[in-house]
Amino acid sequence: MSRTSTRTRAPKVDAVAANAVDEARAGAVEVGGPDAVGDHLGHVAEAERVVTHYFECLQPGYVGWRWAVTLVRAARARSVTVNECVLLPGSDAVLAPPWVPWEDRVTPDDLGPGDLLPVTDEDPRLEPGYTGFADADTADVVDELGLGRVWVLSREGRSDAAARWFEGDGGPHTEIAKAAPGSCATCGFAVPLAGSLGQAFGVCTNERTPFDGKVVAHDHGCGGHSDVRLPAPADDAGEPVVDTLAHELVPMELDHA
Repeated sequence: MSRTSTRTRAPKVDAVAANAVDEARAGAVEVGGPDAVGDHLGHVAEAERVVTHYFECLQPGYVGWRWAVTLVRAARARSVTVNECVLLPGSDAVLAPPWVPWEDRVTPDDLGPGDLLPVTDEDPRLEPGYTGFADADTADVVDELGLGRVWVLSREGRSDAAARWFEGDGGPHTEIAKAAPGSCATCGFAVPLAGSLGQAFGVCTNERTPFDGKVVAHDHGCGGHSDVRLPAPADDAGEPVVDTLAHELVPMELDHA
């Protein structure tokens, strides 16, 4: 019993279509013009009785591109037909860089005075808030809880922000945090954030540190911790370097002789 092969069999090159270089060139010239078609670069069998011929493209601005002319021969026919003719990039072709969506390539440094960063209604970082309360007492409670906004952070938005802050300069993995005498969770200069993010993050208010006004994790820390104190001065004074009480200092006279 023979084992069935799973490999795709390469199509057989049709001799008539492969030899029809002049017909293929005529198709390329009809599309690009006589000055745009260069040397024949070879052919490839696409399928049964289907062959694509490649020609050098001489048009300015298309370095490395090539004309691809596909020829088809009907069954039992003695001539070929031009199926299509297109320009395709070769291995040395000059191409535009891969497209990157705007929301993926924008960085925080790109935002300047007067610039706008629009968001879509489908932004996963946001979800609808709760607005439009007619009752004044209810509106006061809503404002106090921070719910009186059209959009609020979604669970995904909070998770993304937490991961970004935790891995950033205000997280616990930096060298300054590892060498800190205490964590931000026990520092008097750290003000916890409101809501669920306050369970893990706060804002530093110590103006003498590089983290003033920045979000820091409770596990973060630095040398500006509120528990850091100067050592108390010693009660016992040290011995003087020069005992001015037991010895009289007399200036030396220079001998000018």
